Amino acid sequence: MNGFQSLMEIYVIPAAAKIARQRHLAAVRDGLAVIIPMTVIGGISCFLAVPPIPASMAESPNLFSSLLLAWKSLAGTYAQILALPYYLTTGILSLYVTAAVACQMAKSYHMDIINNVLSALLVFLCVSNCIDMRTGFLSTDRLGADYMFGAVTVALLVVEINHLFIEKSLFINMPSSVPPSVAAPFHYLLPLGFNILLWIGGNCVCTYLTGDGITGLVFSIFRPLLKVTDSLPSILLLNAVITTFWFFGIHGTNLVGAVTLPITTAALAANMEAYRTGGRIDYIFAGNVSSIFGNWITYIAILMVIFTTCKSSRLKSAARLAIIPSIFNINEPCIFGIPTVLNLYTYIPLLICNAVNFSSYYLLARAGILGRFSMSLPFTVPGPLAAALATMDPKAFLLWIVLLTADYFIVMPFMKLYDTQLMIAEKHVSSAVNP
Repeated sequence: MNGFQSLMEIYVIPAAAKIARQRHLAAVRDGLAVIIPMTVIGGISCFLAVPPIPASMAESPNLFSSLLLAWKSLAGTYAQILALPYYLTTGILSLYVTAAVACQMAKSYHMDIINNVLSALLVFLCVSNCIDMRTGFLSTDRLGADYMFGAVTVALLVVEINHLFIEKSLFINMPSSVPPSVAAPFHYLLPLGFNILLWIGGNCVCTYLTGDGITGLVFSIFRPLLKVTDSLPSILLLNAVITTFWFFGIHGTNLVGAVTLPITTAALAANMEAYRTGGRIDYIFAGNVSSIFGNWITYIAILMVIFTTCKSSRLKSAARLAIIPSIFNINEPCIFGIPTVLNLYTYIPLLICNAVNFSSYYLLARAGILGRFSMSLPFTVPGPLAAALATMDPKAFLLWIVLLTADYFIVMPFMKLYDTQLMIAEKHVSSAVNP
């Protein structure tokens, strides 16, 4: 154990921390975290406009059924109004991604934020081919989630070019008598002009050679990544890595999120659009699926075992403090209070339960028995409710409860051993204090 810990501390953790701090990955991770409220609002709007009610459902004297049918009728009448927030959030998600990533990238260089964001937005609109050149009308078809990876690419490179120009003093320097608020935009006039010429020229070449623009080409390159990361072995590996980082007290979700968040966000937006249009929902690895059907369940199971079988006063005290936050998926009191950090009695069952939990959901979703994640929710929504709402499938609620029960029995023998160790330690302390 000491050798393994030393190996992780010397080689793995510093490398992972360096990757997480890498400027471009951090800008993508933090930028996509900023737009989560947009996807939540878009998901709620889509849910209201397209109720998950079977077409075969008929009138019945049941009050609940009557309410559902009334909702369906209302949604049919006012679908365009109810779906408006969806069209203006998830429907043009690439615009928000461009602005958010450019903002975080400019922050990392301590550059002017608003001018970098506006530059990135203008360049993205120029290369997205969203304008019908015959009519002059703007179409939102090429501003949605499919072009999110292109938006990230544009945002990062536009800010890099702006930074290069500013660093080399290639800008219009106004006299000192000019107010800073007036002079600042002129610093970005030359780099903006260069960006426009470079990107439009590159987009024309790309369209001539491939038949699609830069953003479409980038999506074509990243499309296989969505498929590869949607496989069960890859997701289980990522979950195990996250759990291992948490074992060492490092926020594993943030570290791995620098890579996975763009993938799960794009997949969730694609699923949401497929749900709205009645198409096939393709992706399982979307949104918070690996958390909701992962160790968020296990932390609750650990606390339940402590309350029902453990006798250690230390564990009881920690569990009382952690139970309410853990219900709302805030697990830090459990992680650092029990603790699960550097604790093999919790690390091993967390790994086992994570594999059991996610594999169970994955296989059922792949078989078409359970719905897939197509709605974004705040992470504080309790697990079983989040499972049902995010998949729009009540059976997911039942699966969550079944998995909680299974986790309880998997965790129990490990926690009993841990409890025994703590009881022995507490008796020694008590004997030393009261000889």
